[in-house]
Amino acid sequence: MSHDELTQHIQLLQRKVKILDTLARINTVLNSSLKLKALLAALMDTAAEIVDAEAASVLLWDQKSGDLRFAATTAGPQNLIGTPVPLEGSLAGTIMRERRVIVVEHANTDPRHYKGVDNTIAFQTRSLMGVPLISKDRVIGVLEAINKRNPPWTADDTNYLEILAAQAAVAIETAQLVAALQKANQELNHLDEMKNEFIAIASHELRTPLSIILGYASFLEETPDAIVSQNAAKVVESALQLRRIIEDLTNLRYLESRAMDLHLDTVNLEEFMHDTLREPATLGEAKGHQFHLVLPTTPCYVMIDRARMNMALTNVINNAVRFTESQGEIVVKAEAHPNNREVWVTVTDNGVGIPRDQLERIFEKFYQVEDHMTRTVGGLGIGLSIARALVEAHGGRLWATSAGIGQGAVFTLTMRLTDKRATKQ
Repeated sequence: MSHDELTQHIQLLQRKVKILDTLARINTVLNSSLKLKALLAALMDTAAEIVDAEAASVLLWDQKSGDLRFAATTAGPQNLIGTPVPLEGSLAGTIMRERRVIVVEHANTDPRHYKGVDNTIAFQTRSLMGVPLISKDRVIGVLEAINKRNPPWTADDTNYLEILAAQAAVAIETAQLVAALQKANQELNHLDEMKNEFIAIASHELRTPLSIILGYASFLEETPDAIVSQNAAKVVESALQLRRIIEDLTNLRYLESRAMDLHLDTVNLEEFMHDTLREPATLGEAKGHQFHLVLPTTPCYVMIDRARMNMALTNVINNAVRFTESQGEIVVKAEAHPNNREVWVTVTDNGVGIPRDQLERIFEKFYQVEDHMTRTVGGLGIGLSIARALVEAHGGRLWATSAGIGQGAVFTLTMRLTDKRATKQ
C-alpha cells in the first residue's frame, strides 16, 4: 500500500469514527428531547453531516388528513412546512408505501421525483437518498438527504442514514405523543376554566331570584291561612335545598385546595367554634335537633385559615344535620391533645349511620351511600370531599367511624394546636 493510499485509508477510518461518534451523541439528544421542533432540527443537521449532503428534510404522516407532509427541512423556506407530498408520484411517497430505502443519483431524470416542491421553493434537487422512519413496525414518515456533495451515494451512507432513522423514529413518535398530551391538558384546563366560570355565573344569577322566592315564601308562612302557610313552608324547604346545592357548586373549587392557598393565623378555638356552629345550628333547629357544644376548660389556640376551616367544619356538621332524622341529637366536641400539638373536633350524631365498607368512600367526590335515584337526602355529595381537602391542606386529618346502619356516626377532624403568641403565616 502506497503512502497516499495509506493516508486515504486513515482519513476514511477517521471519518467513520467521527460519524459513529456523531450517531452516538445524537442518540442521546433524541432520547432526551421531548420537543418535536428541536428534535427535528438536530435530526436534519446530523443527517446532512453524516452523509455529506447539502440539505435534509423530514416528512411525517398526518393521520388526521391522511397526508405525508413536510415537518422540517433545510432545503428551503419555512413556509414549506406543512406542505403535502403525494403518495403516488413522489419519491417520499414511494419510500413510505414500499417501506424501503431509495437512492437516486439523477433526480431530474427520475419519473418518481416530485418537482412541485422544487418549483415552489426555487430549489434544485440533483440527487436524493430517502429512508423510512419506522416505529413499532409502523411507518410514521420519511427522512431524506438531498444533494450529495461528492457523489455517488455509498453503501456506508445508506447504513448511516438507516441507523439514524431507526433512532429518530421512536424519538419522534414519543415527542408527538407528548405534544398531543400537552395539547389535551391545555384543552382540559380550558374546559375546567370554562366550567368554573359557568358555575360562578350560574350561582350568582340563581342567588338573586332564589332570595326573592325565599323572602316571599317566608312572609307567606306567617299568614293565618293554614293551607297557604303549609304550601309556603314546602316552598321554603325546597328553596333552602336549592340554596345548599348552589353553595356546593360554588365551593367546587375548594376540592383542589393546597397549603399554599391558605392564609394561616392564630385563632381562639372557643370563639371559632361558636362562630362556626351558628349557621349549622340554625339549620338543625329547623329539623328539631338538639345541639351540644363541648369545649376545653382552658383557652386553646389553633393555627388555621379561619374562612377555609370554617367551611370544612360547617360541611361536616351540615352532613350530620342532613343525615339525622328530625328531633335528633348532635354533639360537637373540641378536645386538646397537647402531646401531639393537635386539637381534635368530633361531630357525633344519632342519625342513619354508615356501613363500615363505606367509611372511606363517603369522602369521594359526588358519592353518597344512598342511591342517587332513591335517596331521601339532597345535595351533590361533595361537602365531605371539600372538607377533607381543606383539612388536609392545613396538614390535618378527617375521618369517620360508625357502628353501622341506624347507629349514628362520628366524624373527627384535627387542627394544629399553637401558642397564643404564634405569628400570622
